Formats: sequence, C-alpha cells, structure tokens
Amino acid sequence: MVLVTIYSRSGCHLCDVALSEIEKFKSEFDFNIEKILIDENLELEKKYGEEVPVILINGKPHDFFRIDKDRFRNAMQKESRQRQ
Repeated sequence: MVLVTIYSRSGCHLCDVALSEIEKFKSEFDFNIEKILIDENLELEKKYGEEVPVILINGKPHDFFRIDKDRFRNAMQKESRQRQ
C-alpha cells in the first residue's frame, strides 16, 4: 500500500489545507496517510521547519508548502502501478 507522509506543525493553516486536499484523493487511490508533527523535535525542525507542510510518497519527497493536484495524482498513479 502507498504511504503518504505529511510533516506538519501545530496550528499550520497550509498543513491543514494540504491534508484536506490529500484526503480527497482517497476516493481515487488506496493509500495511508501519516501525519508527523515536527513541533519540539529539533532534528525535524532543522530538516523541515521552513518548508511545512512537506509531503512524501513512500518516503520520497514530493511537495512542500502546497499540493499540486495534477502532480500528486500522477505520482499516486505511478506508485499504485508499481505496487501491483
């Protein structure tokens, strides 16, 4: 199964929007969503602090700040085909 990871922080409006947009794709694709808060994690803050939300698909960086819906759909189609 495809795993979409979102690195986020508490109270992040862009993170909430990104999560909402990604959840809309659940009707098209079978995938799990993992939300990881970077708050109070110095390593994650250093790595992702200025770019949240950061979206990974199966551990590979995909987007940050905003979701490009067409690009996300294409990436999900590719990942889904590879899992068959």
